Amino acid sequence: MPVTARSAIDLTGQVAIVTGGTRGLGRQMAAVLAAAGARVTVCGRNAPESLPAGVSFRAADVRDADQARELVDAVVAEHGRIDILVNNAGGSPQAEAATASPRFFDAIIRLNLHSAMFMSQAAFGPMRAAGSGSIINIASVSGIRPSPLTAAYGAAKAGLLNLTQSLAQEWGPDGVRVNAIIVGLMQTEDSAQTYGDSEAQAAVGRSLPLQRMGTGEDVAGAVLWLCSDLAGWVSGARINVDGGGERPYFLDLVKG
Repeated sequence: MPVTARSAIDLTGQVAIVTGGTRGLGRQMAAVLAAAGARVTVCGRNAPESLPAGVSFRAADVRDADQARELVDAVVAEHGRIDILVNNAGGSPQAEAATASPRFFDAIIRLNLHSAMFMSQAAFGPMRAAGSGSIINIASVSGIRPSPLTAAYGAAKAGLLNLTQSLAQEWGPDGVRVNAIIVGLMQTEDSAQTYGDSEAQAAVGRSLPLQRMGTGEDVAGAVLWLCSDLAGWVSGARINVDGGGERPYFLDLVKG
């Protein structure tokens, strides 16, 4: 059953920003938050052809600190507040670490780590003034285990997890909660590029304890809970949404 149908969480009157929310997992997160009653803004460099009901778009490159602040200021000016920030913008193409250029490495770190810091800094002021707020950083299993061919991405996501806990310590006294979701192996519109055809994806799913790859709604459900009053004393947490985790490869090599 979809998250939107089974959820009793009411976010009516709250205002949310989801970065990278025009497509993929971010779009589904935005849709679930809107269905729960929040007024949701997504951002990107280019406007999408369509958006879920209750979701609006503002153009912004959140890798740029000034644009990040302008985005938050515009949302606060329009709605009078910001209650929820989901730092979802991220990703990386594959590249061998030995030959990745400095420009490539810098671009991946800026997208996956700097943008979250810039957006969090921009949102902190109005959240502190209101005495409450929820910031959710979308991390990855690449940040907690080796990430061959996406070393810069893994390093950025590891940094994002540390940033989450540091901000939770600093901003907790002001009523601002900061948490991270460690996302596992997911099915998105780009799955074929990462995992191969449908047969290969099914095999990957069967390798996980819950016997399938994750979906946007799996992550959206965790986001919905983290920004609700049900998680009012949860801050600095790292929540794994990974279907039980990847099976250690050495187990397949053990005999007897």
